[in-house]
Amino acid sequence: MLNNKNIILGVCGSIAAYKSATLVRLLIKAGANVKVILTADAANFITPLTLATLSKNPVYTKYFEEETGVWSNHVELGLWADYMIIAPASANTIGKMANGLCDNLLSAVYLSAKCPVFFAPAMDLDMWKHDSTKANIQKLQEFGNVMISPNSGELASGLHGEGRMAEPEEIIAFLIGTIKNNLPLAGIKVMVTAGPTYEPIDPVRFIGNHSSGKMGFAIADQMAELGADVTLISGPTSEKTSRQIRKIDVMTAAEMLEACKSSFTQSNIIIMSAAVADYTPAQVSLQKIKKKDEEFSIALKKTTDILLTLGQLKTPEQILVGFALETTNEEENAVYKLKKKNLDLIILNSLQDAGAGFKKDTNKITIFNRAAEKTTYGLKSKAEVAKDICTAILKLYKA
Repeated sequence: MLNNKNIILGVCGSIAAYKSATLVRLLIKAGANVKVILTADAANFITPLTLATLSKNPVYTKYFEEETGVWSNHVELGLWADYMIIAPASANTIGKMANGLCDNLLSAVYLSAKCPVFFAPAMDLDMWKHDSTKANIQKLQEFGNVMISPNSGELASGLHGEGRMAEPEEIIAFLIGTIKNNLPLAGIKVMVTAGPTYEPIDPVRFIGNHSSGKMGFAIADQMAELGADVTLISGPTSEKTSRQIRKIDVMTAAEMLEACKSSFTQSNIIIMSAAVADYTPAQVSLQKIKKKDEEFSIALKKTTDILLTLGQLKTPEQILVGFALETTNEEENAVYKLKKKNLDLIILNSLQDAGAGFKKDTNKITIFNRAAEKTTYGLKSKAEVAKDICTAILKLYKA
């Protein structure tokens, strides 16, 4: 959820500022790009050098740095961020945010930000319970800001009660959970197949194809980006996913069939982008076949058509998407496959198109819906093609 997201972390004057170092480390570990803004009081509790080292970015403390002559553009910072977190959020800063006061860089960036804002209060018990603090927090929440509630525990004053800032791990979990719940496919289960299958001839040889799995992995990543709970069933490939995706590795068409059948019934959306072998050797030699004769033939038998099998099992509530890689009569063959296999969408790509096909980083597709209406897209990166495919599926799912 946080991979490649731009996050501004605002740190206010509080003993809880020491936790900001851990929070930055966890954000970086989650793949986020982090820029830290310290208030003047916060710098008394934690040094800019510590946070700059952990975030791998300069730390911002004021509008203008006299020593370097650098101006910190609060508008650009506010627009750069995908999310803004203020942790710890002191009673002072919460009051400024609630009432539009703008006397430091952090409050100026807050007023300029267009992104969701999270704040994690940290203060003593009596300050937390004060009516003015309660009123300011209510205002912030009415503005659409999201509070990460403080914990109860021992406070810096020696009192025991509410006001202790949430732990960094809790803040990360809260942030990810909130982001995911607001995504369009939150709670939706998606199954994606990718890559080739290898059909063994003997212990060292196989029948396969040139599929790299790039397209299927890009689709799985994009579905996860939309909040889906993704199961990726992949044949042999060197591709990796950066998302927290359940991955099932298979080798043969038979193994892929079994993996698909086990995940299919609980899946809402099924996207079959794998290049599954149509034939497999009728018999597999247990020993390496020695090179003897000038000619050598292998008896082949049909594999089970996985897409056809799933199309027969599919319910009206499920969305089933197939792929058609064609070299001749492309559109006619794709529409025939769409209808025969009970698909909701079929993605056509042709080996005749320059830049499309196996092992390429780009692709060019045409999408047909159940009514055989087509939408054609230009040549794009497979990551962009995955977005187009997922957008078409999302429209269908929400229809």
